[in-house]
Amino acid sequence: MEPARFEDMRPGCFDIDARIADMDINGVWASLCFPSLVAGFCGSVFFRSDDPELGLACLRAWNDWHAEVWAGTFPDRIIPLQLPWLADVAIAAADVRGNAERGFKAVSFPEFPAQLGLPSIFTDHWDPFFAACEETGTVVCLHTGASSWAPLPSPSPPFELLPTLFPVNALIAAAEWLWSGVPLRFPNLAVAMSEGGIGWVPMLLDRVDYVLAHSASGAESISWPSELRPSEVLKRNFWFCTIDDPSLVELRHIIGIDHIMVESDYPHADSTWPDTQAVVQSTLGGLDEAELRMIAAGNAAGLFRHPMPPSDDWR
Repeated sequence: MEPARFEDMRPGCFDIDARIADMDINGVWASLCFPSLVAGFCGSVFFRSDDPELGLACLRAWNDWHAEVWAGTFPDRIIPLQLPWLADVAIAAADVRGNAERGFKAVSFPEFPAQLGLPSIFTDHWDPFFAACEETGTVVCLHTGASSWAPLPSPSPPFELLPTLFPVNALIAAAEWLWSGVPLRFPNLAVAMSEGGIGWVPMLLDRVDYVLAHSASGAESISWPSELRPSEVLKRNFWFCTIDDPSLVELRHIIGIDHIMVESDYPHADSTWPDTQAVVQSTLGGLDEAELRMIAAGNAAGLFRHPMPPSDDWR
């Protein structure tokens, strides 16, 4: 966590030509790339500026750079991801519509807005933003850690505990978003979980249905005004990513084979780079061809409306 200079970083972190070269080494055709500490996973650095006008200008400059340089240089290889202006939901919604017109397919959003001092996901504050995302087919991406919060109840834990609990972040986020009613109000909204693992999904699917049937509210819960079971909505509106989850083979049909995607987490310590192909082969290589293609590429291509490579020997 010490300060770092560009010469201390792998060039693929900031140079798009080097990034594509590293993707080629890894056997990755296309990638959706999140910003990290410089901007915050969801642009939180910009909206926290003491000068809101400057913050908004910086955020829009970031999105312009991402569209024109990062994704624009290799449009077949990079899926455009925008950052939202979290300080004003009307501006955020208008930007989503404008950015969709110039090719953005996704937006990074805090998984727990309240942890950033913003209105909670349990209010209707964000509905104009979600309406814009649903209308334009913009995928809402929830990256673990985007809200600068982690479930660490005891003081002075070892660093290893933090990445161990990444899936707990994702589980809590998915549960909150589900019970918030957002996917009921916006049934065509797509929510993609990032860097949160996948093994917890079957447990959540089982638990939410059980809670609805056995809690004091019962089937007539005013917080769940739908004939669909919570698990059905979770499997309809949410997509899940796997970096290296060997248990996925047994769980894939419980989760939903068409809602699972592979991520490499390049260039973080969690990353399978440069061995993502080997890891996928080791973990999922026993699946039949159709299922393997869905998880490795097809599901992501469909969700983000991005072209597949022209052939298997594109490198």
